[in-house]
Amino acid sequence: MKNWEGLYAACMSCQNCPLAQTRTNVVFGEGPTNAEVMFIGEGPGEQEDRTGRPFVGRGGQLLDEMLGIMGLDRSRVYIANMVKCRPPGNRDPLAEEQEACIGYLRNQVALLRPKIIVCLGRIAAMKLIRPDFKITREHGQWVEKAGVQMTAIYHPAALLRDLSKRPETFADLKSIREHIQAVCDHTL
Repeated sequence: MKNWEGLYAACMSCQNCPLAQTRTNVVFGEGPTNAEVMFIGEGPGEQEDRTGRPFVGRGGQLLDEMLGIMGLDRSRVYIANMVKCRPPGNRDPLAEEQEACIGYLRNQVALLRPKIIVCLGRIAAMKLIRPDFKITREHGQWVEKAGVQMTAIYHPAALLRDLSKRPETFADLKSIREHIQAVCDHTL
């Protein structure tokens, strides 16, 4: 797709996988289309499916707090997911569902041209950074792919379930803030 409007329209009418039959809303993503930092999760949950907006449930509230720790808010970053429709019961998106949706995400990245991508959780990291990515061992580590600085941190939903991961995540957020200060022109 050459523009946001065409990509949005194509995504909204997508029937590429069975998730289209069970969704309430497509969750395209949101944020400024010139954002230098992009956050990518795995897929919409119940609240996201209901509202059509990414990260608005309990995990989204925690993501907002995490953004605040970095001196950011939603008005300065772009937030999207690997798959644009909610997997039933909030299960992990299947490989074929990810493949059906990856073109939309690739187009979002191509149009946005972010300087930094933060994968939220192992599913996004395994698809975008490396298939054998181990979130427990490699969270917070940086790689460069096609000129984009990329890292992965624990998914906010995982942090809600396991409070012991929060100190590590705080260190990761500090590292992300430092990278933003180093490579971004207008984010902070």
